[in-house]
Amino acid sequence: MEITKDTMIYDIVAYDSGCVDLFMEIGMHCFSCPAALFETVEEACSVHGVDVDDFLEGLNAYFAEHSPEAEENNAE
Repeated sequence: MEITKDTMIYDIVAYDSGCVDLFMEIGMHCFSCPAALFETVEEACSVHGVDVDDFLEGLNAYFAEHSPEAEENNAE
């Protein structure tokens, strides 16, 4: 999964709840907020004063390591 500024918080957490720690580390509890259904990464970062590009880099690095393809390669 590639995360962009327009990806909804809910979609990210629903895809892999293991990424919740990344949100928690920067004080975002968006995954438990009703707004997560309708809030994008960019909107959440703006509200919480987080640099969206830095956060996206971390999220996408996480998903690169935890994607089904990466998991398959690690199992070999």
